Amino acid sequence: MAIATLQRLASQISKTPTLSLSSRIVIYRSSATSTSTASSSAKVADRIVKLSAIDPDGLKRDIIGLSGHTLLKALTNHGLIDPASHRLEEIEACSAECEVHIAQEWLDKLPPPTYDEQYVLQRNSRNRVLNKHSRLGCQVVLTPELQGMVVAVPEPKAWDIP
Repeated sequence: MAIATLQRLASQISKTPTLSLSSRIVIYRSSATSTSTASSSAKVADRIVKLSAIDPDGLKRDIIGLSGHTLLKALTNHGLIDPASHRLEEIEACSAECEVHIAQEWLDKLPPPTYDEQYVLQRNSRNRVLNKHSRLGCQVVLTPELQGMVVAVPEPKAWDIP
């Protein structure tokens, strides 16, 4: 649809002899931008995933994320995880500071954790015993099927508190 609109605009612009070439380009670009902006805003609304998070104080908070983004991004955007605590993108350097606990009914809807994720969680577990509900927020990618998911953000580990 966007291509047809741009082709129609291009044919209209080329039929207007009084405009200079630079004016035609500006009109063409601004028309294309407004068309793509309208279509991209509709796409963002379709990507919204509403979640519930239990903070370390036990309070339930409604948060919003976008499908395709990680759970970590949604939690940091709502102030539940400190973004500075998770500076490294590579899982090999991860210290599990984005560990979350996910309700059982939602765990079944997630892909199983990778070997690397299990290793990081085991290595950095609070009790050195892996909680079966533990996942790394940086490894959970939001999808529309996760609408309504409930996650708990545990209190920081003793070595994470300044």
